[in-house]
Amino acid sequence: MAEKNSSDLENGFEDKDGKQAVSDVTYTDAHQGSVDFEVSRARAIQNGFAPLRIMRQGEEWLDAKLGVETQGIDRILEEEKRPPSIINTFFIWWSVTLHVGTLPIGVLGPEIGLSLNQSAAAIVVGTFLGAMCTAYTGTLGPKLGLRQIACSRYSFGFWGAKLASILNVLAGGGFAVVNVVVCGQILSAVSDYTMTISVGCVIVAVISYVISVFGFSIIHTYEKYSWIAAFILLCVLLGQAGPHVSASVPAQDTGLALAGSFLTFLALNFSSASGWCSIAADYYCNYPATTKSRTVFALTLWGLTIPTTFATVIGACIGNAALSVAYPPYNNAYENHGLGGLIREIYHPIGWSKFALVILMFSVIGNNIAINYSSGLSLQLLGHWFHAVPRFIWSFLVALVIAVLAIAGKDHLSTIVSNFVSLLGYWTVSFTLILLIEDKWFRRSEGYNLSAWNQPSKLPWGAAAVTALLTGYLAGGVTGMAQTWYIGPIAAKFGTYGGDVGIYLSAVFTAVTYPPLRTLEKMMTGR
Repeated sequence: MAEKNSSDLENGFEDKDGKQAVSDVTYTDAHQGSVDFEVSRARAIQNGFAPLRIMRQGEEWLDAKLGVETQGIDRILEEEKRPPSIINTFFIWWSVTLHVGTLPIGVLGPEIGLSLNQSAAAIVVGTFLGAMCTAYTGTLGPKLGLRQIACSRYSFGFWGAKLASILNVLAGGGFAVVNVVVCGQILSAVSDYTMTISVGCVIVAVISYVISVFGFSIIHTYEKYSWIAAFILLCVLLGQAGPHVSASVPAQDTGLALAGSFLTFLALNFSSASGWCSIAADYYCNYPATTKSRTVFALTLWGLTIPTTFATVIGACIGNAALSVAYPPYNNAYENHGLGGLIREIYHPIGWSKFALVILMFSVIGNNIAINYSSGLSLQLLGHWFHAVPRFIWSFLVALVIAVLAIAGKDHLSTIVSNFVSLLGYWTVSFTLILLIEDKWFRRSEGYNLSAWNQPSKLPWGAAAVTALLTGYLAGGVTGMAQTWYIGPIAAKFGTYGGDVGIYLSAVFTAVTYPPLRTLEKMMTGR
């Protein structure tokens, strides 16, 4: 099939099969009459193994009766796309981020000794920079009709993308654990602490899983509206806590120690926003290939930045009141019952408080259903046998593991947030840069052979991408990280507790190593 140049595509030329060409990228698509190797192998495995065949039939029955999505990781062809409104690329992130699970990230600012103004500055800058990563990777979804990790095969190769799949599941699981623990604390607070946090964790995990099973369509519908109640209640939370919030309380440290705390908190907020870069295209792959990349980028950037910043700053405010100002009722509630107890104390009277807590608990579901859904898809990309297992089974296993980890870590929320979430940024920044360089440099002219997405022999080796990712993580992330369990030699230059600069170092090492390695790979393999 003949390829077209970028100007042809921008002007809406069609390929020889009459399909609208992909905007902003040249491509070939030989799927007409070809055999989808990966799908065929998965179907053969399902048909030859009775338990998998029964699960597949059950999934199809659920789809017929309840509308449960059976679409897995397979590429969505242009004629099969069923796009929601483009404005969903803006509002979906409000539901994913505007909830009580985002508050503990903000609370950590005062907890590590930053003033309210310093916390807010780190939140704004870190979130915006992180959101740029997610906004860019999301633009590949409409172009290629593929889920995010499947898109990465054009740089990581068939086998290297499996590493990205695993990292994506780990990243999503970390966010979900934080959310489930917060909800467990909330439900415990609603019950006047007669219900254990563990029971609350199980309840939230089950509800999140059930909704995620229905797939793309219901998720887009749910996410479009579920943020509204959370937005109102978080505004009320800030209003009721406001009299006890003070921006005049100074930071606990000065000099290099203060710089270290600021850098660490900024890195945490970068990771919070960039952590979605490995799933963004999962929710955009049904949009037409002619959807303008700049439109998707802008809507995603601001759709993620605004609500994330809003919720995280509120977290910093209530953390300021409970920890920096140390208002006794708030401080006692937080120390004895965690974030759930603190929110219960802030809302008053008690009847209103319990009602608000229940509604806020449901606000987290928008985040967890996205994680369960995308994690199931990522696991299907690990191989033909993984692909043969229906997505709803993988999503169930992910939800189960998240619930177990949340129960195990229910008494260590701040540690989970500070140690795990910040680790995400080291790989997300490298992942984004690799996809960006591949798309804008190496495929600027040749584009994408869309029929090759599941054919190892036609995809890059992936050695360049994997090496660049590991170099960024090990040479940059490890030396620049500042965690409670390890402080890298470069991070240690910023005071006693260090300053997390691993993200910036990871970015530099990845950007420097990937272009020459990929050039060498193309010279050796021709692909």
